[in-house]
Amino acid sequence: MTGDSAATPTTGSPSRLGRILDGPLTGLSPWIVLGVLEGEGWIEWAAGIALALSVVFLVADIARGRSLKLLTVVDVIFFAGLLILVLLINPVGKAWLETWIGEISNITLVLIAAGSMLVRRPFTLQYAREQVDQKYWHLPTFVHTNYVITGVWAGAFLVSAVAGFYGDAVLQNSNNIWTGWVIQIGAIIVALQFSEWYPGVARARVAREQGRTEPSPSVVSLLDPLARWLVPIGILSLVLDGGPTWLGIAFIVAGFAIPALLRQADRAAPASTG
Repeated sequence: MTGDSAATPTTGSPSRLGRILDGPLTGLSPWIVLGVLEGEGWIEWAAGIALALSVVFLVADIARGRSLKLLTVVDVIFFAGLLILVLLINPVGKAWLETWIGEISNITLVLIAAGSMLVRRPFTLQYAREQVDQKYWHLPTFVHTNYVITGVWAGAFLVSAVAGFYGDAVLQNSNNIWTGWVIQIGAIIVALQFSEWYPGVARARVAREQGRTEPSPSVVSLLDPLARWLVPIGILSLVLDGGPTWLGIAFIVAGFAIPALLRQADRAAPASTG
């Protein structure tokens, strides 16, 4: 998801654990933990666990000789401040925070992503550079790929913030299945899938510019894994009474039908070279 090797081979063959630690998902995971755990009576635990996870990843980067990441440093500062605030504020303030912490965290992530692009340091770039030889760092395609991926993440965080706000402010229900869970988790899944898919598109574009031929990932390879998520969404809708029965069934049917149609269209389409 880092846009690594947008135009290049990676440096070395890191272990599976190393690849995980070197990806932006480590910086995002404390926020995901907060989103899953936050709620009435849980915000102290959510903030504490998120802070502990942030510190672990920060120490892991230092111990492995990696550079300090903007997202990792912000994680430690944000969750340390949140935990202190939760422990000090009165019950009224704590109740307010429990209601709106989801929107606060998502807007904070929007600001991190957008701000990193404004200062010409998209936050995924730091992760990508640790997986790519230094001589490729300033290639326009490599940098542009990380701008695109960071922009997609900013959009995902904004969608999550808007969905959460609608659920809390309009529906008065922070646990609404659609605004509290499906839309927000769906936005993150879309960003993750795009981040895995887009570097291949960039590599194919570079190959074409250099007179080489390299297959470009099809749009189907982006949409097919996303369409499969429609099945669990439909099941959740039925089990948790997220709407009329026909809606849950429609999601399940679409989750099986759309991937089949996409694969059929992909087989019928000519091979793309970027």
